[in-house]
Amino acid sequence: MALRAALFLLATPVYSALAPPTTIGGVEFPSLLDATIEDLAQGLQDRLFSSVDLVNAYLARIQDVDGYFKSVTEVNPDALWIAAQRDAARSRGEVAGPLHGIPILLKNNIATADKMNNTSGSTILLGAKVPRDSFVVKKLREAGAIILGKANLSQWANYRGSYLASGWSAHGGQCLGAYVPEQEPSGSSSGSAVAAALGLAAGTLGTETDGSIISPSSYNNIVGLKTTVGLTSRDLVIPISEHQDTVGPMTRTVKDAAILLQAIAGVDANDNYTSAIPGEIPDYVAACDKDKLKGARIGIPTNVLEYIYDQGFHVELEAFYDALDVIRDAGAELVDEANFTRMHELIDSNNEAIVMDTDFVSNIATYLSQLTTNPFDITNLYQVRGHTQSLSAEEWPRRDTSTWDSALDRGFNNTDHRAWEAYRWNVEVGTEGGVIGALDRHGLDAIVLPTSWAYRWCAIIGCPVITVPLGYYPDDEKILYNPGGLVEYGPGMP
Repeated sequence: MALRAALFLLATPVYSALAPPTTIGGVEFPSLLDATIEDLAQGLQDRLFSSVDLVNAYLARIQDVDGYFKSVTEVNPDALWIAAQRDAARSRGEVAGPLHGIPILLKNNIATADKMNNTSGSTILLGAKVPRDSFVVKKLREAGAIILGKANLSQWANYRGSYLASGWSAHGGQCLGAYVPEQEPSGSSSGSAVAAALGLAAGTLGTETDGSIISPSSYNNIVGLKTTVGLTSRDLVIPISEHQDTVGPMTRTVKDAAILLQAIAGVDANDNYTSAIPGEIPDYVAACDKDKLKGARIGIPTNVLEYIYDQGFHVELEAFYDALDVIRDAGAELVDEANFTRMHELIDSNNEAIVMDTDFVSNIATYLSQLTTNPFDITNLYQVRGHTQSLSAEEWPRRDTSTWDSALDRGFNNTDHRAWEAYRWNVEVGTEGGVIGALDRHGLDAIVLPTSWAYRWCAIIGCPVITVPLGYYPDDEKILYNPGGLVEYGPGMP
């Protein structure tokens, strides 16, 4: 039976396949393709290899394979020096936690105050500098992680224009998916997903506004966790929408995602959304236990599944129904007819576009105002668009700026009452008539849906989503190419 990644709003453990170990420079590691953070942390603890060894191994792997995939835009020139510091601390018995000495890649819209660029894939931000590390990077460093480099992305997190294919940026080129030749990687956290799938780092961070972690994770057969908006700080993350943006882990296993989330979640004075975090951060790692599903009530929005069937997504639905058996066998109670009562209103509404457009006009100006080095002295979206259209590397007009054009044509930002009314409608209808209403009416612990039809309901209300890998399209699947000439669906794709 062919399976495609299905989405779960709960943490289900995933186990990587066994693979032979990797030997680089005479040092043997667990297979970097499948190694988990736990595997690597254990190897470091047992002195089987050092963090310097591990960084060298990942750098060699990036050099070997990423010329084709273009998932990494740059590596941290200080990574080996940082690794040596982590090794020295370990030798003194100073281990910060499970991420101590572990290399992590960041989506290239998560800013670092070091020698690396923070571009969101745009050449107009090459050389731009920020006053400090973004809060999530600060938290990673405090947890002992090594920032290995920056991952490619769909430029401006897929918020520039109508894209021929996801994964392209002027800074990083065209990122390709991990499983079949010339594969669409999905986006916007394209490079983060592909790098995690290829084992180019122990884990990666991505960002999501509407699908940008979940969709590329599904396309590349990894775990992607879109966190609740406000659980992870967006401080000095190049933005789209303050109402919908969030930072989350992209990893090989659910437990690895939990380890990363444990490190980056928390209250930040520079992001007031995080002030709503209720009390202490829970132990996400301890929750990664299949036995936790025993007695859980998992809702199935039947009306959404019927809509998906009518749209022709039959292979994905077949895989989804197979996945329900796995959940049931783990002891969960499946609750049918946990419907989204205002589904069609949510599908037909344009209010999300209004919220995102007006937020972007305001939020990008706020981000640009914080730069300590601003090579083109840009301060607003008008200037971002103008410089983008003037630079040949940006490939305009072949790669258009229609999303920005729409945002600017509205003529107002998120301080306008029309923006607030659109957001209020999203929250009221999307909550009562969507995920939260279904959870409350049926006394559910979680809802399960096929990945490609799940994140949109959660984007407008800020609730979390997780996707896990389940398999691949069958050998007889017809190849479908997108307008950019990349394989959108086909044999062997997740």
